[in-house]
Amino acid sequence: MFQATRRQLALWYATITAVVLLVFASGVYLYVRTTLVERVDDTLNHVVEIVQRSLVIEPGLGPGERVLTAIGVVEPPQRVNVEASFRDNAQAVEDDHIDLEWFSPSGELLWSTLAEPFHLPLRVNLAGETVRTKGEQVARQVTQRVMAGHQVLGYLRVSHPWFEVSKPSRRLIVDLALGTSLMVGAVAGIGWLLSGIAMAPVRDSYQQLKQFTADASHELRNPIAVIQTNVQVALADPDADADTQQQQFQVIERLTRRLGRLVDDLLFLTRQESGLVALQLQPVDVAAVLEEVIEEQRAIAQEAEIALVYLPAQSPLDQWVLISGDQDQITRLFTNLISNGLQYTPAGGTITVTWSQSYWQSHPGLEVQIQDTGSGIPPEALPHVFDRFYRADPARPRSSRAAGSGLGLAIAKVILDNHRGTIRLESPPGQGTTVTVWLPLKAGDR
Repeated sequence: MFQATRRQLALWYATITAVVLLVFASGVYLYVRTTLVERVDDTLNHVVEIVQRSLVIEPGLGPGERVLTAIGVVEPPQRVNVEASFRDNAQAVEDDHIDLEWFSPSGELLWSTLAEPFHLPLRVNLAGETVRTKGEQVARQVTQRVMAGHQVLGYLRVSHPWFEVSKPSRRLIVDLALGTSLMVGAVAGIGWLLSGIAMAPVRDSYQQLKQFTADASHELRNPIAVIQTNVQVALADPDADADTQQQQFQVIERLTRRLGRLVDDLLFLTRQESGLVALQLQPVDVAAVLEEVIEEQRAIAQEAEIALVYLPAQSPLDQWVLISGDQDQITRLFTNLISNGLQYTPAGGTITVTWSQSYWQSHPGLEVQIQDTGSGIPPEALPHVFDRFYRADPARPRSSRAAGSGLGLAIAKVILDNHRGTIRLESPPGQGTTVTVWLPLKAGDR
């Protein structure tokens, strides 16, 4: 599924880029070709102007010529001295690959620089036109009628070889096609890499979702199966003694309470991560919260024969430290962390809770440390301890007195993220675990 989606993303990248590049290349080609044609036309018109100014006009008519004037106007006949007029222009236009043709007023070719005449009909056109001769030669031409007053002296046709336009145009097409192909190929490769990078978080989220679903199903399956078994036994033997039924009901009640905690934890995580519940910020006295949590957990610690030591700050000025946060969430944070330590600390162990003011990235805050003497966490498991339902080692000692849902540290991480705090775990092999929590102080309490 992810590979197919990745291929589709890469294909879309390449397709959209190809369309954009084709439009861009077409625009560049049309612009360059139009510019080349305009430059040729400007050159031809410039040559026409120069030749017109250099014409040698004489009175009289040449052999076979007749006077062509406007109707009703009689003017002395004039003629163009062809040899004198074009003698100086032949070499110049030849150097510029430009050919000249001079026609009499009647359309007869009198002089030309072409080795072989085009044999094309005369058509006055100052805007320029592209023509094809019988020899499959293509040229760009400008034809001008030359007048003296109202008398037509002849026609001047200036031609420029079309390869001056077609050759660079073909080269430009090749360059654009090659550049576009290389660009599309590069974008396809880059798109494949970027789609892989873009799909990585989705793939990770999907794997986490699969793992979470499997873990949640595992956590729910066992209590539900035990509840179902006890109910079936109770229904199958309605005449069982009261003590047996009482034991079955106690098991069912204990398991339903466990399921309730699990559902409550999942609901809390879902609400916090979706942003459905706004954070109720208020000044929170962390020292007072720690004292309450310690008092609540002390009974469990005494039953498990674990020493729960709380070392409050000795300085009177530090006895009242405020943070801006949600008191219920802060209480839940420290309850989860301390109960997690109790869960993995064997009898005779010690859990020590301390706090002090400290700085993190130049920001003043409150640092709370919870250190236990339990079995510790393997180094390879430390990056995953905040994942939901993660078990570092199924064989790791775990007391049944505080069977949790496997979401305690995940909930702690969410609460600290909500309060812009941090959490750090240190667990040298066989030396217990130290959890360090940092929370920013309330503005003004510094």
